[in-house]
Amino acid sequence: MMINFDNAATTFPKPLRVRRAAADAVMNYGGNAGRGGHQLAMRTSEAYYNARETAAVFFGAEPENTVFTLNCTYALNMAIHGVMAQGGHMIISSMEHNSAARPAVALAMKKQITLSVAEVFPDSERTVESFRRLIRSDTRAIVCTLASNVTGQLLPYREIGELCRQHDICFIADGAQACGIYDIKLSDGINILCTAGHKGLYGLTGTGLLITDGVYPIAPIIQGGTGSGSLSLFQPSLLPDSLESGTPNIIGAVTVGEGIRFINSQGTDNIRVHEERLCASFITGLKTIDGVTVYRDEGAEYAPIVSFSIEGVPSEEAAAFLSEKGFCLRAGYHCAALAHASLGTRNGTVRFAPSVFNTEAETAKLVYYVKILKNLQNS
Repeated sequence: MMINFDNAATTFPKPLRVRRAAADAVMNYGGNAGRGGHQLAMRTSEAYYNARETAAVFFGAEPENTVFTLNCTYALNMAIHGVMAQGGHMIISSMEHNSAARPAVALAMKKQITLSVAEVFPDSERTVESFRRLIRSDTRAIVCTLASNVTGQLLPYREIGELCRQHDICFIADGAQACGIYDIKLSDGINILCTAGHKGLYGLTGTGLLITDGVYPIAPIIQGGTGSGSLSLFQPSLLPDSLESGTPNIIGAVTVGEGIRFINSQGTDNIRVHEERLCASFITGLKTIDGVTVYRDEGAEYAPIVSFSIEGVPSEEAAAFLSEKGFCLRAGYHCAALAHASLGTRNGTVRFAPSVFNTEAETAKLVYYVKILKNLQNS
């Protein structure tokens, strides 16, 4: 039996109620939401809207401003390309995932925008000041992850949101590693929140959300059928239709809605405390092993993710050994070039990312095998 500690990529297993919702959707929601007035389409539309409304309430948004996407990457691309469609200056952090960094760099390389990278420090005040110093008269957006997918470091997103408010700058937040374990709301100063449905929200893969307060228009980068204004050759301007072209992932959306209901039943604080306890146990265990480095800094706050390396053992080899022993952990660079450049981890790291379903016993077992691996390397 495999023990999944790669939940930062995709949570697994899924809650029972999510699995049941997926099966129910396959059986009963075979229509096309917003397309047609027959019973099957209407029933499917209702289920789709219920999922949208559940997500909207969870993040403190309006349902019409809650857009389902294929994943967080699509949401970030929509937000970045959409807000920066008229050009201008954008700032990203040095801990960004490639899903934010690559579209930003691509726009800069085409000279459609200018781009700056704000260094992230363990000290929140220094990080906020790093962003502040880069603001210019033409700065249109700041894009910032709420929590690093490599180390789990929490960025001071509320302070960054206030900085954006003071300067009339759009704050685009990547919540992929924070949503579901922290009580994230648009009222935290976020203008556009992008997140995954398949991670901390426990939905199926192929799901994501773009949630906006509606203050900053988002030019669509995909156009097509929306079920509304069908006689017009122009994309609708109203949300969510303007950003939801084509047949949506209705089954996936339904599971995201049910995943959020699961989180509500458990409590975000309870989920986070459980995962943090496992991380603390894991770090305590690693400290007993010579030659193991844990990538955490004093003074910084962390989401329940732990990156580590074993001296003399490439990260991919470490993860492969642990996989043979029944553990799933992510090795390498985690699609985060900027973050690893900032950390100086040229050989990558191994990432431990528990979920609400993992246990102390599983964590202790993993520490045992990390110790075995290190002893084998020393012999």
